[in-house]
Amino acid sequence: MNGITLTLRALHHGERQLAKELIVIAERHSTEHEVHHVAKDLVAWSNEHCLRLAETAGHYGLDLDGPSQTSTSGLLPTIREKTAEAIGHRPEPGLLLLRDLRELHLGAAGNSLYWEMLAQAGQAAKDTRLLELAASCHPQTLRQMRWTNTMVKNLSPQILTSL
Repeated sequence: MNGITLTLRALHHGERQLAKELIVIAERHSTEHEVHHVAKDLVAWSNEHCLRLAETAGHYGLDLDGPSQTSTSGLLPTIREKTAEAIGHRPEPGLLLLRDLRELHLGAAGNSLYWEMLAQAGQAAKDTRLLELAASCHPQTLRQMRWTNTMVKNLSPQILTSL
C-alpha cells in the first residue's frame, strides 16, 4: 500500500465519520432548526465524497465501501429528537451544541487536510484523476468548515454569557 492509497483510505474514513456525526448532531439538536436542517443537508456532501472516493480508489487497487448508512428514521433518531425537544433551551444543551459544532469543525478540518494532501500528490504524480477529485470535493469540505465556524461565532456569545 502506498501513500496515495493510505490517504484515500483515511479520507474515506473521515468523510464517513463526518456524515455519521452530522446525522447525530442534526437529531440531537432538532430544536435548533438551522443546525438541524443544514447538518442534514451537509451529510449529502460527505456521502457524495465517499462514493467518489470509493470509485477512484478502485483505480488504485483499493476496495472502499460507499457511504455509511446515515438514516434519519428509526428508533434511535426518534429518541434523540424527543430528548432534544424535552430538554428545550436550557444552558447545558447550548454547551453541548458548541461542543458538537467544534467536533464537526475538527472532523471537516482533518478531511480538508487530506484533500489538500491528495491534491498535492496528484499534482506531483501528474495524476489528473486525483486532481479532479480533490478539486471537486475539497471546496464543499471547506464550506462545511465555514458553516461550523460561523455557527460557533454566532452562538458562543449568547450561550457562554448566559450561564
